[in-house]
Amino acid sequence: MKAISARTTAGCNIGTYMIAADNSGAKVVKIVSVVRGKGTKGRQMRAKLADWVKVSVKSGNPEMKGKVFDAVIIRQKKPFRRLTGERIAFEDNAVALLKDDKGNPKGTQIKGPIAKEIMERWAQVAKIASIVY
Repeated sequence: MKAISARTTAGCNIGTYMIAADNSGAKVVKIVSVVRGKGTKGRQMRAKLADWVKVSVKSGNPEMKGKVFDAVIIRQKKPFRRLTGERIAFEDNAVALLKDDKGNPKGTQIKGPIAKEIMERWAQVAKIASIVY
């Protein structure tokens, strides 16, 4: 995975409930695992901004409920530091669902802002965002 230009803090554990910010049909999802994450042996994985995660749909479209999808974290409540020195924190934790391994989004638009670090790693997801912060 490509590096991002921010010192992001891992703010989402496995089991965290998040909002699905796209129009794919899911409303609330739960993080099941972190894909290609780096961690310490014997320690539970944590995810941060722009990480690729597996999520289980908890509420939303009835045919999607209970299924597992790939997703990208686009907002997190935990503050992270940009290289300019500013600290950024969003008001909620949110993901955008992916339809394949190449990073193509399942939905056609994202509600709310996304972090600009998402553009560096997931260009296809950033294209459908209305606001990049």
